[in-house]
Order: sequence, then C-alpha cells, then structure tokens
Amino acid sequence: MAFILQGRHLLLKIMLVVVTLGWGAQAVAQDYPSRPIRIVVPWVVGGSTDVLTRLLGDTLSKQMNQTVIVENRPGATGTIGTTSVVRAKPDGYTILMGTNSTFGIAPYLYKDLPFDPAKDLAPIGFVGVNQLILCVHPSVPAETLKEFIEYTKSTPEPVSFSSAGVGASSHLAMELLIATAGIDMMNVPYKGGAPSLQGLLANETEAGFVDVSTVVPLIQSGQLRALGAGGMKRSQLLPDLPTIDEAGLAGFEAQTTFGLFAPAGTPDDVIQTLNSALNTALKDPELQKRALALGFELNISSPQDLAAHVASEAAKWSKLIKDRDIKFE
Repeated sequence: MAFILQGRHLLLKIMLVVVTLGWGAQAVAQDYPSRPIRIVVPWVVGGSTDVLTRLLGDTLSKQMNQTVIVENRPGATGTIGTTSVVRAKPDGYTILMGTNSTFGIAPYLYKDLPFDPAKDLAPIGFVGVNQLILCVHPSVPAETLKEFIEYTKSTPEPVSFSSAGVGASSHLAMELLIATAGIDMMNVPYKGGAPSLQGLLANETEAGFVDVSTVVPLIQSGQLRALGAGGMKRSQLLPDLPTIDEAGLAGFEAQTTFGLFAPAGTPDDVIQTLNSALNTALKDPELQKRALALGFELNISSPQDLAAHVASEAAKWSKLIKDRDIKFE
C-alpha cells in the first residue's frame, strides 16, 4: 500500500510540474515582449543587410512598443552571427536577420557548420529582396548581356569578376551566370561588398554583381555599366534595365533575400506575435518608401512561406556548389 501511495505522489508531482511548465510558457507568450529585442545581423555595419535591419528595427520598435537593438556579428559568410542566434535562449528576445547566403549557401560550403538552418532556426517571416545587378567597368566593350557573353568567349584570359568573398551572394550569382551561359571567368574575392565594389570601380576587375541599393548612383554617373537585373522582374529603381532572364538566359534568378528567424524551440505564440508585428511593420508606408528608395522590395509572408523559401534556395545553391565544385581554398 505504501508503494502505491508513493507512486501516486510521484505521479501527482510530475503532473504538477507539467502543468506549471505549461502555465509558464503561456505566461511568457502573453507577456511577450516585456524587454528589448535583439536582432543579430551576421554582416558588417553599412552593408545592405545592416541597412534593411535598421530600417525595419525602427518600425518594429514602434509596432511592438519595445526597444529593438541591432547587433552586428560578421564573419565566415554570416555563420558566426547565425551560430550565436542558434545558441541563444529560444524566448524571442534574440532573433536573426538571415540572408540566402547564410541559410541557402553557407551550409553547403562549410563542412563542419555548427548548425542546420532547417532544424536549428525557426522561421518568423520573409522580409524582402534586394536585386543583384550585373555590372561591368566602362572599359569593357559590351553594352548588352549578349555582347558581354561574346566578350568573355573572345578573350585569351578569363574575364575577372569581383565578389564579396567565396560563398557570398555576389560570388554565387556570377557562378550561376557562368554555368547558365557556358562561359569561363575568374573570381577575385574581396573581404566584403564595399572592397569588392571598389575593386570593380578601380578596374581591378571587369565585372561583378552589385546590390541595386548600392549601384544606382554609380550607373547614373557612368562609373559602371549595367547589363541586367538578377530578379525575375525588373527593379523598380531601374525599370528600363531588362532582367537577365529577359536578356536571353531563361530562368536565371539571383538576388539577395532576407528573412527573420528565431532559435528553434521558440514558442509558437511568440513566433506568431513576431510574424504579426513584422507583417504590420512591412505595410508601414514610411518604411516602404524608405526601403524602396534603397532598392528593397518588401514581402508579407507567413513562417511557412519563409520555410519554403529556405528549402528552395538550399536546393538551388547546393546543386550549383556541387556542379561547379565551389569550395574554400
């Protein structure tokens, strides 16, 4: 009889713990957010990801009536900052502004990556895209994509192109162009987008993919010549510039995409709160105006939409990395 009573006491204790934990999780979700939220940007200050995150952070702060702090943790193609979020407490107070470089490219370049985006990150929602624009230095004798492809095939040495580093979106976009057009080019990797752009402007390299948010004034001033946009539709900032798909390489699409993520295990109610706040912020007219002026096209979405995008980008870039045998030296 004593054994049975002890068993019942143990069962009651277990049930009490389960109920208490459930109430605790519900209380956390109901009180959220009760303190500042930190958005980790796994890239340097001043880059396109940083700029977009700070614009969004200001609007989210007003929307959620809570301080939103942007923290830059760059390095290793965005994996250092991403890892810090994966290892953070899953309570919604540390989230990630991820790009397709971090969730669709880096996992297939690093052999010992300490996280799996599909398993270790909980999608919150898609934020938007920043088109990549194929540009050449004015010294390159090509006015169109077709002429550029012909030029690359006629030179005795491979045409050089700037990239922000092995595995960066600017690198993979050009690798996709090389594979799609059947041409040969030489990657000149720089330590970030700004040095890469400076290399192209100085004619250290002949071509490169540059974020539309950065390149418009350089095109308008004649410092660079644009040959095509990487999206499937024309950039609103460069409406007269055809897409690369339109210009002859059917199905070509390469652009920087952005999404918010939380650590896996973050309560569903917190994810839904963040998604709702995000979508409301993305509808804000002032945010849309400021984002569009910088070339960012914002998108309303669900966590499921972002999860589908992650899977699609992973399939696309992992195949290219394997087919092109892209790796760190």
